[in-house]
Amino acid sequence: MKKLITLCIALLGASALSAQNGKDTTVSFYPALPYAQKMGEVIELWPNGAPDSNGQSGPLINIGGEHLENISVARMIIFKPAKSNGICIIMCPGGGYKYESTYNEGAGFSLWMNAMGVTYCLLEYRLPNYGHSEVALHDAEQAVRYMRTHAAEYGLKKVGIMGGSAGGHLASTLATHFDSVESKPDFQILLYPVITMDPAFTHKGSREYLLGENPTPEAEKLYSNELQVTKDTPMAFIALSANDKTVPPINSLNYYKALIDNGVSAEMHIYPTGGHGWGSRDNFTYKLNFQQELARWIKELE
Repeated sequence: MKKLITLCIALLGASALSAQNGKDTTVSFYPALPYAQKMGEVIELWPNGAPDSNGQSGPLINIGGEHLENISVARMIIFKPAKSNGICIIMCPGGGYKYESTYNEGAGFSLWMNAMGVTYCLLEYRLPNYGHSEVALHDAEQAVRYMRTHAAEYGLKKVGIMGGSAGGHLASTLATHFDSVESKPDFQILLYPVITMDPAFTHKGSREYLLGENPTPEAEKLYSNELQVTKDTPMAFIALSANDKTVPPINSLNYYKALIDNGVSAEMHIYPTGGHGWGSRDNFTYKLNFQQELARWIKELE
């Protein structure tokens, strides 16, 4: 195992040095994890420099192959299926906008998604770092634009956004704040998402890292995505647990109501237990239910 880890770390280092034009096809994703043999294509989203900054610099911090911090360069890891079903899902990991849970709410879904024929992308978006609220949204928009531009290469017909917890907030932000047809996702998949910035119902940490310690009422309203839904918001699949004590279920309930009120197709599944952050974990009691329901929904997109 130590030899495998050492080899994969060496691959990561060598690949980073050889990457050109923002595209690297040799990087093995997170060597500390069992699926290290699963190869992902790594894309730097802004090879010529991002249009803005989150104020962070220095090396990327990888905590045990599961969490990323200090993300100053946005990347996307693309896991390609043996045969594409035409669907691309771009995943935004959660972590309260402080870090990104890049395994449990990221690469942990890759093998399952690929088995369904889904081209699965893990977005390592730049974190807002106490008030740089637009950088993550810009990264998500760029990710969708990239996959649309390369749709023929990957055999894609639809490109959607997915996210868990704070990543669900980012996914729903893209779904309600997209700036063009090219950056609008075809659908959204939200797992126990943060939706509102209303201090009575939000996740406090996500709010603070996204908007800063003293956000204006205008910023609070702008990023309360239940207030930003329109008839043009893409269709949604939402899943959560009733006993979530971290992100109150009212976040999902109000967003679902806003979607229905605006005539947007939406499906929501509320499992009685599971708490928060179950993602791709095997110990989630309703994992099979969730997988069957989401797989059926994805199949209907084809």
